[in-house]
Amino acid sequence: MNYTELKANIQDICEQTFTAEQLAMFTEQAEQFIYNAVQIPALRRNQTGFLSIADPYLIFPVDFLYPFSLAVIDAAGNYTYLLNKDVNFMREAYPNPTSVAKPKHYGLFDDTAFILGPTPDIAYSVELHYGYYPQTIVTAGTTWLGDEFDTALLNGALVQAIRFMKGDAEMVALYQQMFEQSMTLLKNLGDGKMREDMYRSGQFRIEPR
Repeated sequence: MNYTELKANIQDICEQTFTAEQLAMFTEQAEQFIYNAVQIPALRRNQTGFLSIADPYLIFPVDFLYPFSLAVIDAAGNYTYLLNKDVNFMREAYPNPTSVAKPKHYGLFDDTAFILGPTPDIAYSVELHYGYYPQTIVTAGTTWLGDEFDTALLNGALVQAIRFMKGDAEMVALYQQMFEQSMTLLKNLGDGKMREDMYRSGQFRIEPR
């Protein structure tokens, strides 16, 4: 389902003509909820970069949603995967940010950066595998969600539209139930209830050859 079809379906089902701004709002609210609630394997990517010497922070990519893994890569191309920990652990385990070594752990410091521990002693190469927030269907026209799981997107947008219209409670509950059913299927597809880095849970690691 592309955005033109989505807008038509919202208005046909609601039997209401909405402005372009309202339709965009319903759609983007639904997308925001879906992307933050479900880890979709198709919406992951890798990004490589370098750590800064004596700097314990690593800035997120602009489209970052959640971490899947973070690895330090040595000069020989060997990967060492860091363990994901919460910021309280990081502060207790590494109270002195001036103490430098090869990082072993990382955590979400704030909305913009990871914190690393220990603080990097050299400018290591790193590879981040992460879930990303895709371009909205409002501006893209077509997206993975619209093509592969349009029921979640449509039902989510309908919930927002009906609430905006101040629809009766039974109608809101009906479409909320349909949306929740769509989300359950989408979560099953994403296999993943892994909101955190997979290495935190102690899963077996396969080092690249």
